[in-house]
Amino acid sequence: MATKKPRRTAERIVEQTLALFNRFGEPNVSTTVIAAELGISAGNLHYHFPAKETLINTLFDQYRAAVEPLLDAGPEVRHVEDAWLFFHMLFERLWEYRFLYRDLNDLLSKNRHLETHFQELLHHKARAVHGLLAGLARGGALRGAGERELQPVATAMVVVLTYWLSYEYVRDPRHALEPETAGAALLRGAAHVLALVAPYLGDDDRNHLLALADRYHAPSPR
Repeated sequence: MATKKPRRTAERIVEQTLALFNRFGEPNVSTTVIAAELGISAGNLHYHFPAKETLINTLFDQYRAAVEPLLDAGPEVRHVEDAWLFFHMLFERLWEYRFLYRDLNDLLSKNRHLETHFQELLHHKARAVHGLLAGLARGGALRGAGERELQPVATAMVVVLTYWLSYEYVRDPRHALEPETAGAALLRGAAHVLALVAPYLGDDDRNHLLALADRYHAPSPR
């Protein structure tokens, strides 16, 4: 029987770094700590990643590669249930790389690569949300709402998507970003994003949205 090929050291470093950043926050994790957790020398780590910033950029690029195909699917949404699934899946991607959002302002202030490419990702996210709202309108879920009304709604949705995990962390710093609380935090985020569009839904679709929120034990967007 063939044996499983050992993971390359660089892959192990990236995986362990993500786990530590997510658990403790990027500012609180040094390359020395990462090397110690892996049982390798600091020199070995720096051979693969010369600086901590290189690790951060690698993780961001991984995150972007994971989230952009989902953003591309935003304009294909036509129904409330599809929108619920879209936002919940998007929050799951955010959660996998939650350190980026926990420490976002600090990271952007000191990392030019991240500053530039996160802005591009933010624009992509905005296009996805606008496309999703347009798709809901084409599917008949949105009624009586034009571009002028939906523009600020879309912006607010993007803001909540970007800063929801920061809000959860500020609300409960000791527990909010722990794995056991992930499900509830993600459901609350999806429910609050969709609550912003609820006033523009027809009665049936709005009731369906409320039922989805109740079904998954998230606070209902009333």
